[in-house]
Amino acid sequence: MKKNEKVIKTILNSVLPIIFAFLIGGLIILGIGENPLATYGLLIRKSLFTVKGFMNTLHYAAPLILTGLAIAITFKANIYNMGVEGQMLLGGFFAGIVGAYLPDMNSVVQKVICFGVAIVCGMIFALIPALLKAKCNVNEMVVTLMLNYAMIKALEFLTTGVFRDKGAGYVATPTINDGAMFQRIGTSRLTLFFAIVVIILLIMAVLMNKSKLGYEIKTIGKNAEFAEATGMNVGKKIVLIMLISGALSGMAGAGWMMSDQFKFTLSFSGNPGLGWDGMLIALLGGHSPIGILVAAIFYAALKTGSDSINLYTTVPKEIVSIIQGMIILFLAVKFIGDNTKWFARFKKKEEA
Repeated sequence: MKKNEKVIKTILNSVLPIIFAFLIGGLIILGIGENPLATYGLLIRKSLFTVKGFMNTLHYAAPLILTGLAIAITFKANIYNMGVEGQMLLGGFFAGIVGAYLPDMNSVVQKVICFGVAIVCGMIFALIPALLKAKCNVNEMVVTLMLNYAMIKALEFLTTGVFRDKGAGYVATPTINDGAMFQRIGTSRLTLFFAIVVIILLIMAVLMNKSKLGYEIKTIGKNAEFAEATGMNVGKKIVLIMLISGALSGMAGAGWMMSDQFKFTLSFSGNPGLGWDGMLIALLGGHSPIGILVAAIFYAALKTGSDSINLYTTVPKEIVSIIQGMIILFLAVKFIGDNTKWFARFKKKEEA
């Protein structure tokens, strides 16, 4: 019974922020003079119930699943890797550079090399805060946040200078070779990268729920001091967890580069960014691999359907950004409440 109650509570914690966000969005749509139900119906229908729309939704969901997993595996251990965005950007950048300068060879080999480079880049960038946390007990949230902005500026310098494609009419690196690109399926944007992501998702589901490392991650998250007292090398596990997170982030960047962007630009990750969106996906999915899959598809559906809203109604597509912002706000309030017990303390004061 307790397990069922926990499952229901987890589902409600994910669903309620979405309901509240859509209610606020509905009020805004009413103010514009459109029907909220008709608008939301159009959004869902065009993004999930047409073949091309659903395939495009899966395409946009692919990198979000990986960045969501990268966040989830650290959060479960009570470690806050806020550097997923920077790790993803670094992986995507060097996957693009390597893909552009590789000599002609087998296309599978080219893709493997690009992914390998991106994974190494993500892991190296994650290793810095991991070692500072494990060896010096430095707050990983502060370090990873600061490194994000340092990485953004470093890649901006490389993109506008050293690796800039002189032939392009805008700031960008050279286009990657055809052999390193994932080819689109039919007229949609979907590529085989999504299939790779699903395989990784299944591996992570087993790792997080059925393996010894998964049990150790949960133990560290609940009580790191107790885990250390039982003989577990917590510092070593923290480094390993961060390396896995960095690898997933780098792979997300490489996949996005090879399936969608094909060259690195200053808007490669979009706004706010695939790494930051991954944090929302992880929270919305309850840090569960299956939950992350559902949350990523839902979030990507909002993006895919926003263009249809703009095309068929007078509602601007920015309404989707407002809904996303409201979801983030409600999830942030819940996250702060769960981790600080602020609401519990407030309730006790009211009872007193």
